[in-house]
Amino acid sequence: MIHIVIGTKAQLIKMAPIMRKLQDKGIIYNYISTGQHKFTMDEIRDNFTLKNPDHILYNGRDITSIIQMFFWAINILLKVLFFKKKIFNNNNSNNNKSGIVLVHGDTFSTLLGALMGKLAGLKVAHVESGLRSFNLFQPFPEELTRIATFWLADYMFCPGEIPLNNLKKFSKGKVKVNTHANTLLDSLNFALPAISNQDGVDIPNASNTSIEYGIVTLHRFENFQNKKATEKVVEAVCAIAEKFPLLFILHKPTQINLEKYNLLEKLKTHPKIELRPRYDYFKFIKLLIHAKFVVSDGGSNQEECFYLGKPVLLLRNVTERCEGLGKNVILSKFDSQIIENFLLQVDSYAHSRVEITNKLLSPSEIIINECQRYI
Repeated sequence: MIHIVIGTKAQLIKMAPIMRKLQDKGIIYNYISTGQHKFTMDEIRDNFTLKNPDHILYNGRDITSIIQMFFWAINILLKVLFFKKKIFNNNNSNNNKSGIVLVHGDTFSTLLGALMGKLAGLKVAHVESGLRSFNLFQPFPEELTRIATFWLADYMFCPGEIPLNNLKKFSKGKVKVNTHANTLLDSLNFALPAISNQDGVDIPNASNTSIEYGIVTLHRFENFQNKKATEKVVEAVCAIAEKFPLLFILHKPTQINLEKYNLLEKLKTHPKIELRPRYDYFKFIKLLIHAKFVVSDGGSNQEECFYLGKPVLLLRNVTERCEGLGKNVILSKFDSQIIENFLLQVDSYAHSRVEITNKLLSPSEIIINECQRYI
């Protein structure tokens, strides 16, 4: 059986096309939620018409701090130790060790899922494998999480040649597969036909095409780890808002830190910044499609904007992803001159949307085909 371990919103969005294709093919899979995130997860499952989790390992509030994460992880690993046969149920075989555990990305749920798979004696497959910044502290702790997961994984699904080449030293007993693109491309191709039907999204330029706006979506620990880092982010956002109106999508951890350092009010009272709640995936893509550009520190946003041809300014010093760099994606390094040049030339960074063609197979299909032996 295929077991899929997911904990965060970003993981669910990127694993959704795999889960949806399994459902469409009538293939039974075991969906295990670590419960790291809950907010908007139901809406995303509705977006992609996915089943509810078969097992939910944690039912408390969202995990937003290192201390919470430590006790949450210990609690889940103990559950797996005592109830692994129940959690990794196998409806298709009497041999419970014939399955494979799919984990995704670089979160604590990724590493936790890989450890769970090993504790259960199953093969572990890492989706979106091979991404590296080669800086252990940027992004932190994601870079460390990725490296640990590389060592645990038996299968490594890499979204391109560069990630594949990053795994040269991780070779003994491992199967590496180039999916040529991120599964997010499948998610976008599923979402785009449906966004016109998404209500409840206030598009600023819906009635006045002269209004151009940017979207800000920031959440990384490195940008909000202390007051100095948070002030640097707020200063950059306010400077960008002097050029274009901004819709600031407020992630919960971001809000907590902005309030902690008394900086939320500065954004609230800025005349050209509008704070918005987080949206489900389809609604967010609708908002993004109508935006002129995106300001982000997220790897998924970098990939989305590359596939959609949307200019994006990364408020980061390094990025582990190569999609769009030097084309539609500009790495700011918090340099005011780079930021200003991006805003002055923002139209020049737009390009055509990436399509799945006969030469570019669906990444999700490639992964499913490789996992057929475990069905």
